[in-house]
Amino acid sequence: MPTNVVMPQLGESVVEGTVGKWLKQVGDTVQQYEPILEVNTDKVNTEIPSPAAGTLLQILVPEGATVKAGTVIALIGQKGEVSEAAPAMQPVAPAPSSAPAPSPAPMPTTQAGEIKPNGSARNRFTPVVARMISEFNISDAELKTIQGTGENGRISKKDIENFLKTRETVRTAPAVETLPPWEQPGTGELFRPTEEFFGKQAQAPARQEAPAPIMPAPTKSGVAENGQDVIPHTPMRRAIAEHMVRSKHTAPHVTTVHEADMSRVLAHFNKHQEEFTRQGVKLTYTPYFVQAVVYGLQQVPIVNAQFQEQGVLLKRELNIGIAVAIEDGLIVPVIKNADDKSLLGLARAVNDLAARAREKQLHPDEVTGGTFTITNYGVFGSLFGTPVISQPQSAILGIGAIQKRVVVINDAIAIRPMVYLALSFDHRLLDGAIGDTFMNKVKQFLESYPE
Repeated sequence: MPTNVVMPQLGESVVEGTVGKWLKQVGDTVQQYEPILEVNTDKVNTEIPSPAAGTLLQILVPEGATVKAGTVIALIGQKGEVSEAAPAMQPVAPAPSSAPAPSPAPMPTTQAGEIKPNGSARNRFTPVVARMISEFNISDAELKTIQGTGENGRISKKDIENFLKTRETVRTAPAVETLPPWEQPGTGELFRPTEEFFGKQAQAPARQEAPAPIMPAPTKSGVAENGQDVIPHTPMRRAIAEHMVRSKHTAPHVTTVHEADMSRVLAHFNKHQEEFTRQGVKLTYTPYFVQAVVYGLQQVPIVNAQFQEQGVLLKRELNIGIAVAIEDGLIVPVIKNADDKSLLGLARAVNDLAARAREKQLHPDEVTGGTFTITNYGVFGSLFGTPVISQPQSAILGIGAIQKRVVVINDAIAIRPMVYLALSFDHRLLDGAIGDTFMNKVKQFLESYPE
């Protein structure tokens, strides 16, 4: 009997999704847990794995159509099963944008009219769990031994992690070595300085060329207009455009720029990088900036608040968003309760979010709830910028390129690794004195970091 592919519920508050792109077509052979389509929500794009191995028999929901979670969107089985299971159904071709989306096919029902799901809840894996099963080659026999602790016995990420700890043949080293770095747009790396002057011998290697801006190439769907190509907007690009315009129309932006000496941070990085690697965590500079922001928010809590018509909403959680450039746009995964995490914990969270952001496996809940955002443009060589606030937050910190510069210290000329930090804030809530007080706290934390 064919297996139903259903629209997943990608978060507690997400009740529907849009089929962004089918990665497989009718007649294609698919493996279990192999990505078969991309689902778009208003927050994130996610690749959905196949629930079974076989042939993609039918596509019931075309690209661009939005349906509720739980709706059957495709059938997977053995060739020839479609005609027996649903003889009246025909493969659905993508409909023109002006045409209404076809009604989704109903879930198979029993004689009593109740919904009959395909398999138990424990076997409906989230994209993250499915990726881990595939990455670590966990067999079906091994899966049956895992006790799911999620809803209705569903196997969670934590369950898989606990299983891997007890399995002698788990290959953890390759997983760490192949983990994408955080700092380079398009590959996940976010905070690699433009000039890497912080080597063990304090030598400045040759300047690396900044990666080219990520832009989509014209596709066949482009419409010729006066001899020029028109690249259709992706759902993510439309969401970014709407969010940026709304932010500029909502909050009066003010930007203040401060300069920080990164000597002590880089010294600590060089001293502890190998130690973190031995614990299976790639240390980058991102956690240091997150720690500095957390310290600043603790000292000046109003920066973590939000302006509302009825008053000021003070946010107790310190949830730090990290802007990440990906292939088709920009996404901001959030480190929840960043003040509860050590440098090691922040580094681990950064690595995890970076890898899944690049693989389009973030959940909508992981890109919501931020109270403050960090963004980096220094990777392209920019010294400072004027970032746009992520609504409904009140401020965003921009990180420029870290460079060796000549500075005056106690009336003496010295060369130090310096960085410009630009804070854009909502002038309805924050005044210049408050913004500068916060920045002074961030600067103080970075410049006095214990070596």
